[in-house]
Amino acid sequence: MSGVTSSVIDVDYEQPGEHAGSACSTRHAWARVPPEPAPAERAALKQRIRELLKARNAVMVSHYYVHPDLQDLAEETGGLVADSLEMARFGRDHAAQTLVVCGVRFMGESAKILSPEKRVLMPDLDATCSLDLGCPTEAFSAFCDAHPDRAVVVYANTSAAVKARADWMVTSGCALEIVRALKEQGQKVLWAPDRHLGAYIQRETGADMVFWNGACIVHDEFKAFELEALMREHPAARVLVHPESPAEVVALADVVGSTAAMLKAARELDAHEFIVATDLGLLHQMRLHNPGKTFIEAPTAGNSATCKSCAQCPWMAMNSLAGVVRVLEQGLNEVQIDPALGRRARLPIDRMLAFTAALKNGQPLTGLVPHLGAV
Repeated sequence: MSGVTSSVIDVDYEQPGEHAGSACSTRHAWARVPPEPAPAERAALKQRIRELLKARNAVMVSHYYVHPDLQDLAEETGGLVADSLEMARFGRDHAAQTLVVCGVRFMGESAKILSPEKRVLMPDLDATCSLDLGCPTEAFSAFCDAHPDRAVVVYANTSAAVKARADWMVTSGCALEIVRALKEQGQKVLWAPDRHLGAYIQRETGADMVFWNGACIVHDEFKAFELEALMREHPAARVLVHPESPAEVVALADVVGSTAAMLKAARELDAHEFIVATDLGLLHQMRLHNPGKTFIEAPTAGNSATCKSCAQCPWMAMNSLAGVVRVLEQGLNEVQIDPALGRRARLPIDRMLAFTAALKNGQPLTGLVPHLGAV
C-alpha cells in the first residue's frame, strides 16, 4: 500500500515454552493443568464456590477461554463470561468488594487497575500469556524511546507496566476504529505486541505503523493449507477467524473479529455450520447459545499430528474449580499493583473507554492526545 510504513522489530526475549524450568513456560503450564474432577467432586466444588462467593461478598468473572465449568458457574452465580476488558469493567461496576478473575495474569491486573479499592483474586497467578511474556517492560520502553514521533498503542494482552508506557490501550473490538482515527489526525503508530493483529489493522486502515514482534501461541498456529482442506469438506460452513491469526488464515475468513464479534456472527449469520479459528474455549459459548448449529474447530496441524486442532491456551487451562475454592477459602493469589503504576496504566484504558463511548453515542471523537506515555 503506497505511503504506508511497516516495520517489524525483532526483540530478543525468552520464548515461552523454551525452558522447562521457567515458571511460565508452556511445559510448566500444561503440567499445572488440573485433572478433570469426577462428577460428585465437580458438584461439591461448585456448591462450595457458591457458598464462598456469598460469604466473601465476591463475584466471579471468567474469560471465554477458560474451562466450561468456570464459564457456567460465573453466569450461574451472577458473574460474567466475557473478554478481558468487559470482565474488568463488570468488576468495577459490581457491588462486590472481592473479584475472582478466572483467566490469565494481565486480566487480573486490568481488573485491579479499574478497581484499585477492591480485592482481586486469581486461581493461579502463574497463569500468563505469550503476548505479555513476549513484551518485557524495559525492552518495550527502549522501543518506544527509539520512535518518539509515534503514538504508542498497545493491545489489552500486556502487563500493567507496558500499559503505563502507552498512549492508548485497545481491544480487538475497537483497535480498527482507534487506529483509523489516529491516522485521520495525521499520527503515526507504534503497535504492540501482536504482529498479526497489528498487520491486520494496517491492511484495513493504511496507517503508518511499526510493530513489536509478538504473537499468541494459540492463534499463531492456525494453518491456511489445512483450513482450506477443511473448507472443502464443509463447503456451506462460514469461517470465523480471530485477527491474532496469520494473514493467510485471516484471508480465508467470512468474518474477522474479536470474541464478541465472532459470537455475534455465530448467532446472526444465516448458516448452520461454522469453522472457528480461535481458542477452543469460545466454542462452548457458541454451542451453548446456538444449539441448532454446528461449530467445527479450525486446524492447527496436519493429519499426522496427535491433535488436528490444538487451539487451547495452556495458561487458561491452569484455572480450575479447586483453585477458585482455595483462593476464596484462604485469600491467596491476590493481584497487587503499585498504586502509582496503576493510576498511570489506567489513563490509556480510560481514554479508550471514552473513545468507544463517544463512538457509540455519535459524539465527537475527542481526547486523541499523542505521546502520553513518553511523559
